[in-house]
Amino acid sequence: MVLKRQILAIQDVYVPVKRRQTLDPHKVEAMAESIMDKGQDAPILVRPDGHRFVLVEGLHRLEACKALGETTVPAYLVQARKHRSM
Repeated sequence: MVLKRQILAIQDVYVPVKRRQTLDPHKVEAMAESIMDKGQDAPILVRPDGHRFVLVEGLHRLEACKALGETTVPAYLVQARKHRSM
């Protein structure tokens, strides 16, 4: 399966609360500096969910793009199962 790289509006990417809790501001800052120097190499991973996209992988990359004032982010669409809470 080949993943197709797309450019998404950051506002259309939803970050689940549990994933948001793993955010490390120091990693975001370092990632933002790296993106400014070299550009963003690895797209984030998202799964479609109605009219939005749910973040699967790449929280720090997404937050670094926000910190840099970006309005879009490169992403790969993946088919991922929804996590069920027990």
